[in-house]
Amino acid sequence: MSGAGTLWIVKQYAVTPEQAGGTRQFDFAKELVKRGWRVVVWASSFSYLEHRDVVLSPDERWRVEEVEGVLFVWLRSVPYSRNDWRRVVNILHFAWALYRYGRRLPFRAQPRIPLPDAILAFSVPLFAPLAAYFLARSYRARFLVEVGDLWPQTLVDMGVLPKRHPLTAMLRALERFLYRRSRRIVVALPYAVDYLRNLLIEPERIVYLPNGVDLERFSGVLDGDDRVPDGEGNRPFTVMYVGAHGPANALDTLLEAAKILQERGYSGIRIVLVGDGQEKPRLQRLAREWRLDGVEFRGAVPRREVPQLLREADIAVFTLRDLPLYRYGISLNKLFDYMAAGRPVLLAGRAPDNPVEKARCGLTVPPEDPEALAEALLRLLQMPPEERKALGRRGREYVEQHHAIPVLTERLLECLEEGRQ
Repeated sequence: MSGAGTLWIVKQYAVTPEQAGGTRQFDFAKELVKRGWRVVVWASSFSYLEHRDVVLSPDERWRVEEVEGVLFVWLRSVPYSRNDWRRVVNILHFAWALYRYGRRLPFRAQPRIPLPDAILAFSVPLFAPLAAYFLARSYRARFLVEVGDLWPQTLVDMGVLPKRHPLTAMLRALERFLYRRSRRIVVALPYAVDYLRNLLIEPERIVYLPNGVDLERFSGVLDGDDRVPDGEGNRPFTVMYVGAHGPANALDTLLEAAKILQERGYSGIRIVLVGDGQEKPRLQRLAREWRLDGVEFRGAVPRREVPQLLREADIAVFTLRDLPLYRYGISLNKLFDYMAAGRPVLLAGRAPDNPVEKARCGLTVPPEDPEALAEALLRLLQMPPEERKALGRRGREYVEQHHAIPVLTERLLECLEEGRQ
């Protein structure tokens, strides 16, 4: 390694552990700081989960604060309450604010913002990386892109945008523009290289860097609660989902499975859904209409509280829609949190390179199949406690070996160094 430097990370929805949401950018930034790097994260102060400003006071346009050695630059962006044209305005406004303040704040803000040697921009939404590209040109910094969801392909596969539409064509052109000008392209999905090859991106510029876990947060969680759930006098058997309540999460499937179990007379099973999102009000109405007594909804919690929250769970579950985009694999924060907490995992989804199957830490059933999900829940419920614990231990061992943040940071450092060439 030729030495550390200054990295700017751009992600509109980046958060700290004190906020709800995924902390991938913060976790890598904190580890880079330990290794001598200076890291600045540029993010919006508006939470897309809570639909409100969670950082700035009404009279602030921006704020710079240090969180465990990482500088965060919070920028105000136009608020919205529904995923309509107002969210588009929010996205465009953040991109403009990023470029505007990215040119001004390094020379006037306190604490001082160091100028970048490299800028790593998250690809969702695509307009913030465009602003980051022009900032990189201004500062003669290396420009790198991190691909999250495959925009606009995700929007097409989910039916948000038609395959042939002027906006889709414009987003595809912007996507190609950014990827072809990036020194390195970081991908979290194991088969995203196939998608990028279709855009004529050279494979040697693509770096696979899956999501990871800060295992220090999970200290003491692995053993959990030694009480055995019996559904009667001790405590209910708890199935927990932690994450966004959006269209892609297919939580209807989980509620339908709960309905099947209730109709069959199974009691003592509690299903807890933790988080927020645009689908949550509808899901709550559905649970009331079906009179699902064992279903409990909770609000989103700060990322730092997730490990202790998972101590309540006997099984951790996540559901996916049956979408073509999952042919590129999955790498979800919640999955690795579940495994780090040592909980057996039940996945209702279809994807190649399935981490649950690789780690042998749980069960997988087809997506959007409530009957199969209900049967799998029963199978795990009836499994001897020691067998469930063995599943959880294998999941924990798997993330220690393959998804610990220090392990993955070595790969990120190689990417940053290769980008200097």
